[in-house]
Order: sequence, then C-alpha cells, then structure tokens
Amino acid sequence: MEQPILSMKGISKSFNGITVLDSVDFSVNKGEVHALMGGNGAGKSTLMKILTGVYTADSGEITIEGKKVSINNTQDARDNYISMIFQEFSLIPTLTVAQNIFLTRESRGPLGLLNDKEGVEKTRRLLEELEVDIDPNDTVADLGVGYWQMTEIAKALSQEAKILIMDEPSSSLTKKETEVLFSFINKLKRKGISIIYISHRMDEIFQICDRITILRDGKNKVTENIADISLEEVIRHIVGAEMDKAFEWHERPYPKDSKPVLEVNNLASGTKVNGISFKVFPGEILGVAGLMGSGRSEMARAIFGIDSKDTGEVFINGRNTNIKSPTEAVKSGLALIPEDRRVQGLVLEHSVKDNMILPILPKLKKGLFVDERRSDEMARELVKKLNVKTDNIFKTSGLLSGGNQQKIVLAKWLASDPDVLILDEPTIGVDIGAKTEILDIIRELADAGKAIVVISSELPELLAVSDRVIVMQEGRIVKELNRRDIHTEEDLEHAIQGY
Repeated sequence: MEQPILSMKGISKSFNGITVLDSVDFSVNKGEVHALMGGNGAGKSTLMKILTGVYTADSGEITIEGKKVSINNTQDARDNYISMIFQEFSLIPTLTVAQNIFLTRESRGPLGLLNDKEGVEKTRRLLEELEVDIDPNDTVADLGVGYWQMTEIAKALSQEAKILIMDEPSSSLTKKETEVLFSFINKLKRKGISIIYISHRMDEIFQICDRITILRDGKNKVTENIADISLEEVIRHIVGAEMDKAFEWHERPYPKDSKPVLEVNNLASGTKVNGISFKVFPGEILGVAGLMGSGRSEMARAIFGIDSKDTGEVFINGRNTNIKSPTEAVKSGLALIPEDRRVQGLVLEHSVKDNMILPILPKLKKGLFVDERRSDEMARELVKKLNVKTDNIFKTSGLLSGGNQQKIVLAKWLASDPDVLILDEPTIGVDIGAKTEILDIIRELADAGKAIVVISSELPELLAVSDRVIVMQEGRIVKELNRRDIHTEEDLEHAIQGY
C-alpha cells in the first residue's frame, strides 16, 4: 500500500480545559481529494490550524512523505509544502494577477527595483502549466469570481505546495464556475497535488472527492472511500442521528384572506430589479428562487433601503413606508439577514453580545449609558434560544464557526422584534446540524405570525420551509408556485431554468 503524503496521528488539543481534538488520526494520499467534514465545533478548523502552524498540538505527530516534522508556525507549514486557500479571498483587487501571485516575493533587479516583467513571465508559465486561461496582466477586479479562486490556487502552487487545503472553495461560485473549478482540481490531481476539501455541500463531496473523513465532538468518526459510503451515512456520522425529518415539508395553515403584512408593488431598482410585485401574509414563508444574477438579493436590498428605488411602493401592515435607508426599514418593522454574514451581517471584531444588541442600543440605554445588566440578560437569553455554541457572550464573534455566526445575525434582528424578516441565503456555508436549527427557527417565527421571505440557492432547504415560491429571472417574477404543487426538487429546478 502506498505511503500517504500526509499523516496526522493521535492529534489532541484543548483550550481552557475543554478538549477540542481527542487523539485524531487523519491521512491524505498523493494526488487525492480528501473531504473533511463535520458539524459546528467538530474540530475541523482546529485540526487544519494545527496542520498550517496557527496552533500547536498538545500531543500527536505529523509526518510528510514519511518524515516526522514539527509545524510550529505558518512558515514551517510552507516549508513542508502545505498551503491553505481560505473561504474569504486574500487577493488585492487593484493589483494584477501576477502581482497578486508573487506579492511579497517579487523578482528584483540588480539595484533592488521590482522586476514586473519577470513576475509576469513566471506567472504565465505557471498558468500554462495549470492550463488556466488567464492573462497575468489582467487586473483581478476585472475577473469573475471563478478566476479569483483559480488565482488563489495558482498563488499557493507558486510556493511549491504539494498539499492544498480548500475551505468552502465553491461558496462564492456559480454552478458553471464550480464546474470549471472541479475540472481544475482534476488537473491538479493528475499532477500529484493532494487536496483537503472542506465543504458543507454534500453533492460536491460525492462529485469531486476520493475519500472522506468526518469529525464529531473532536473525534474521527469515520474515514471511508466515497464510493463506499452513502449520503444518509454521511449525515448520520455528522449529526449523530437521522435528520431527514428536518427537511420534510408539512403544509402549514396561515390566514391567506387576511391583510398582507408585506406588500411590494411595481418595485424597480437599477438594472437588476424590474417591476416586482408580491404579497406576504401573517405566518407565511415565501420562498424566492432563481439563478445567480436573477435579481433576488438586489430586490431584498431595494426593499430594505440599501439600494435606491427607481419606482415602486413597499407597504407594511397596510402602511406605505417610503423606506429610503436601513434605519427607516428597521423602524418600519423590517429586518434583513444579508447574504454575506461576515461582511454585511457582523462586526467580527466585536463580541457575541455587542453584535446581538447593536440594532436595539437606543432601547437599552439607561440615561446616557447602555444598561449592561439588561443587555447581558438579553444576549444570554438569545444565545440560549438559538443554541449558539460559545464559551460566553463576550467571546469575539469572528472566532465562532460559520453556523454560529449565522445564528448571531439571526439573534441580532430577532432582538428588534420585526414584523417582516427577509433572509438571504440563511443556510449557506453552514453544516447540516446548523441548517436544521436555522430552518426550525424560521418555522417558529412564522408560527408566531411573522411574515418571512427566504431567498436561497439551496433548493432542499427552500422546499423544506416555503409555503409559496416565486421564481425570478432577469429581475422579474416569472412564476409563482404553491408549495403543494412542487412535487420534486427537479420541478423547481425546471422552473428556475425556464423550461
């Protein structure tokens, strides 16, 4: 049997007496794509941070190509040909592809001046070897997101990486861009590059990966060939129980003949929103489906007052709101959970508590100052209600997992007690366990009489919670479907594709 290029044995790590990794074994073969999966707090991030030198293991050993190594910092990881491509891009948009790839490692002439020409030639040779059709002189800002991802990979490989860690590499990509990425990954496999692939998208794991390792509660629950494991087994190993019921749809009663909570009439904004009209009733969950670029997020932004409206009216509980800013939207009883929680939904450097109370600070004031006791109580109550996994309410939000960050964004807006809640991609980039919890929260809010709008590319989740679905194309609503008339995911996919 071929010796693995990477072997981690008996890796353990604790923080403040809490065990995060418990004697974990993990190995990767040369030229394979190895999926690393697990729920929030399973230990995936900690294991990869040990491999990349961000953390040091309390015990255990790491071998690369059969040789025991010590990885105590990020330079040690690079010296051992390990590189990580993070979910958030590290590229500088105003620089060229070549400048980004060799940033801080630029070629210099005899007088110490930058030799851009040599950097361009090195980049050209690298991209040709990888069979990537990108001009080294292209400014990154002018490229599509898919090419940003490939530039990140090329940057890692320019440092002679043999082991690539990809963290949610397709989360910002369209379906077509993801297909291009997968083709590129297959080329890397043929060149003997080993890839650790971290993703919550089950279909991708079965499409691109050779083996899978699943962590739960800091332990390796299973390592198996993809061909020898089913989707149901993967879910069971991740969550420890069957979760099928969370994605079952049940018809929900709500007063369809009552006055709508939200009514949008002839909304237009820029080039992406063209004459949108719809209603949402008390206790109803309206799903919004459509391809990337169909105008779904832009519609939400215009309703919430982030983008200006060219035409149209937004009524909440029968009142014409004339919303021109997010502040006015909140005062009118609207809340928006944005698509990009890290950029638009959270202040990552702030604590869990500070993020949660941000929209309601005026209500928490006691004279000139914030009532800390009351705000602490409210934050703790929200943490408990939404099952946010955190040591305490004062922990920095950026240190939590994606699923828990999403729950903080939800908690933040629930604190303002809105009449209408618009959620844009609420389950993107979170694990299966967090998804089910978020779907349950959405159902509970609707059961309490809130009007809910869910925008999602994750069709199983959209179908699990929606009472009605509208389909958008080119900034318009082209179809409206009762959920009971959508029999399969394929039915909705056909409607989205326009056939």
